[in-house]
Formats: sequence, structure tokens, C-alpha cells
Amino acid sequence: MTDIEEVKTAVKALDSKKAGNIKVIRIGDITVLANYFVIAEGTSSTQVKALADEVEYKMGEAGVQPKCSINQQGTNWITIDYIDVVVHVFLNETREFYGLEKLWADGEEVDIAGFLNS
Repeated sequence: MTDIEEVKTAVKALDSKKAGNIKVIRIGDITVLANYFVIAEGTSSTQVKALADEVEYKMGEAGVQPKCSINQQGTNWITIDYIDVVVHVFLNETREFYGLEKLWADGEEVDIAGFLNS
């Protein structure tokens, strides 16, 4: 599975569980950490966990297993590392506090509309 196929799978999984404000940032040209960050939010810690679980389930169905999954700040922020694609699922207040989009503003935002309509 290519990086962009992993991104598409993650985005569709997040959207299927009503994630809020899904963003994809291409960071491969500015760091060696990953090629893409997928960032989304939930309105409760229960939803954050459900969103992360759905990403892991759908990626697993596609044959992709995470290198690691980290639960930071309880269930306010869950990071799922697929090496080239890293998925961050936040509680909305936690997302605002850490501001990953601002930290990675030099990355290129990817239009996800095509992922959701296919």
C-alpha cells in the first residue's frame, strides 16, 4: 500500500465515525519523521478512542499494522504511527492547545475532498 493509499484509508475511517476537522499535511519534504500527518478531532474522549480504533481496524483490514500507538494525555490525544503516515486524533481542546498545524505550517496541506468522494 502506498503512502497516499494509507492516508486515504485513514481519512475515510475517520470520516465514517464523524471525526471533526480532518486535515492532512504532507511533511516529507521538511522532515524525516514521516511523509504525512493525518490530524482529526473528536468531541469526547470516547469518540477520540473510537476514531483511533476505527483507523487501526480499517488499516488492519488493508494489511497495514502500526509501528506503535501512543495514548497521550489519557484519551485526549492518540497517535498511531504507520512509519510514513502518522495519524493524530485529538479531543478538540487538546488539538487547539498543541497546535500541530501551526508547528507544521511549512508542510503542504492536502485536499481530502477526493478521498471522501471515492
